[in-house]
Amino acid sequence: MKNAELISKRKLIKNSASLLALTALGPVANLFSFDKKRKYQIGACDWSIGKRNEVDALEVAKKIGLDGVQVSLGDTKNNMHLRKIEIQKAYKAASKQFGVKISSLGIGELNNIPYKSDPRTEEWVSDSIDVAKAFKCQVILLAFFGNGDLKGDEEGTKEVIRRLKKVAPKAEKEGIILGIESWLSADEHLDIIHDVGSENVKVYYDVANSHKMGYNIYNELSTLGKKYICEVHAKENGFLLGQGEVDFPRVKGILDSINYDGWVIIEGAVPNGGDLLESYVKNREYLGEILNGE
Repeated sequence: MKNAELISKRKLIKNSASLLALTALGPVANLFSFDKKRKYQIGACDWSIGKRNEVDALEVAKKIGLDGVQVSLGDTKNNMHLRKIEIQKAYKAASKQFGVKISSLGIGELNNIPYKSDPRTEEWVSDSIDVAKAFKCQVILLAFFGNGDLKGDEEGTKEVIRRLKKVAPKAEKEGIILGIESWLSADEHLDIIHDVGSENVKVYYDVANSHKMGYNIYNELSTLGKKYICEVHAKENGFLLGQGEVDFPRVKGILDSINYDGWVIIEGAVPNGGDLLESYVKNREYLGEILNGE
């Protein structure tokens, strides 16, 4: 399905205006100047395609046409099951069978059981580094929403910094990146990263979350740059990608300009009452066209 069938005339006009603005910035940001050597890999979160903690996520991803899946480490009910060798083997077999990569890990349970306060979470984060190494993926998303929210929590932030300092040497040794995803601004994230003092602690940037908070996501992406962004969530709340509030052609131009070479992971982006699988096929096609000129 072509992009014109997916987005309204209003969005086409908006995107066209964005393209003109990007073109004015020069060839680096020109959407029509696709670098044949640069191809963004596109994935989705297992929880966003209805398969949280399920190996079937790899099969669904194949049907959608994704390059990979961001898989959940687990939850308290299954005791973070990806730590088990037999579960890892099942995921590896499915990855090979369906030709879909494991792009990264996510510990969403930290929204319920906060990293800033619960002692169990230190073991989870440490063990997740071993799991990422076993899957040969580099990024682990550490979630800080819900009970784990750091916004305005000075003591909680100090404890997170203390814990990250403790685990960072292991992440550095294994070449794994711990990505903070939260309601914090780019500057607030940078304060944490600089206090931790490790190049293996970065920002997991979610464009829709940051836009919701009122941050200028385009400035933030440029400010953080490739140095501090480990992975990106392409997200909309209640809309297909390209039909909501995030200007993805503009995001693409910025990612190009900072030489970002990580994964772009789709999250959310299902209209109210929309079919999940159909929505993700459309989202994948849209991102493929915007990011890679497919």
